[in-house]
Amino acid sequence: MNDQTSDAAPDASRPKRGSGVSTVHATLKREILELTIAPGSAIDEVALTERFGMSRTPIREALVKLAGEGLVVTLPNRGTVVAPIDVLDLPQFFDALTLMYRVTTRLAAAHRRDGELAGIRAHQAAYADAVSKRDVAAMIEVNRDFHAAIARAGRNGYYAELFERLLDEGRRLLRYYYSSFDDDLPLAFLDEHEEMIAAIEARDVARADRVAKAHADQIVRQIQAYVSRDTRINADLPL
Repeated sequence: MNDQTSDAAPDASRPKRGSGVSTVHATLKREILELTIAPGSAIDEVALTERFGMSRTPIREALVKLAGEGLVVTLPNRGTVVAPIDVLDLPQFFDALTLMYRVTTRLAAAHRRDGELAGIRAHQAAYADAVSKRDVAAMIEVNRDFHAAIARAGRNGYYAELFERLLDEGRRLLRYYYSSFDDDLPLAFLDEHEEMIAAIEARDVARADRVAKAHADQIVRQIQAYVSRDTRINADLPL
């Protein structure tokens, strides 16, 4: 009798190794960036295991990835929370962000290579697509990648690393920015990216600086106005 033995075929219905971590990470990241989960909120691992139907291992691995991206923090004896946004630090953050917009765009205009310019344009095309679909999570991520690509084209690794850190920290603030337009970004502000690309392509350092500063200034003003808006409800109260 022939003994026909072979390795068992993989179960197609079973998720691939690591797919559970990816699912949890992508879902929580989107909810944190879109402020569906508020800054400072506690992360309940037990609730997440029930929500995703998974053990704690992929949940914890996903949280480690989010911590590496600065979106959650682990506090001694208090578990994991969504990284808070410190309003008191915003003026310093905006100063640093504006400076890095200008420095990295100037350097890109001076040192970019043709292949890098093509990559920057590809990010802009993806950003325009996200804007047309009003996909805020994609807008936030692709905007970050667009400016990071410009920074890398400037050929200064120190500036690129610092700017990427600032861009990562500012992703949730961009949620306020897009909310100020009801998630429908005016094309005039989308065109600011195009103007930036044109200055970089022309190797016009002075123009790149002007465009980058104007771009940063309007974003900062918009966020500041949205965060400080008066949301009080004016109602007559009984005496």
